Amino acid sequence: MIATEQQNLTAEIAELAGRHGRDRGALMPILQALQERHHQISEFAMQEVAALLDVHPVEVYSVVTFYAFLKAGKEGKFVIRLCRTISCDMREKDKVARQMENELGISFGQTTADGMFTLEWANCLGMCDQGPAMLVNDQVFTAVTFEKVHDVLEGCRRSFSVHPAPKGGH
Repeated sequence: MIATEQQNLTAEIAELAGRHGRDRGALMPILQALQERHHQISEFAMQEVAALLDVHPVEVYSVVTFYAFLKAGKEGKFVIRLCRTISCDMREKDKVARQMENELGISFGQTTADGMFTLEWANCLGMCDQGPAMLVNDQVFTAVTFEKVHDVLEGCRRSFSVHPAPKGGH
């Protein structure tokens, strides 16, 4: 990361701390805001947050790596989470998963080379009566079949081409 980017990130974290507070209670809101804006929380950002909130860097790292919605590494513009509960298993979730991997050319836990898609498992999306369930960013899809996967992915691609994310954010 070049010096100017680091300075901008430091200023951004200071601004977030001004809004959320400068104590341990502000840790999660600051990390969530950084995740939303940058699709990741870099090592530099973790160090800066720790210093600003006067907590040990290991504590910040532990929070980032514990919660599935926070990422130390870069994630795609579209984060797809497929429910892996038994009820989704019984409704052919495995076929849906294979179709997503085939169409995107990645496995679960990976991000496409173009940075558009990240595939992740979700332990439960709370849609057990409508499985298989899938969450794409904040949008829930239910009764997903392997045939519907292409349409969902194409919808993501179309929405991004109409409203591309600005550089450095989303």
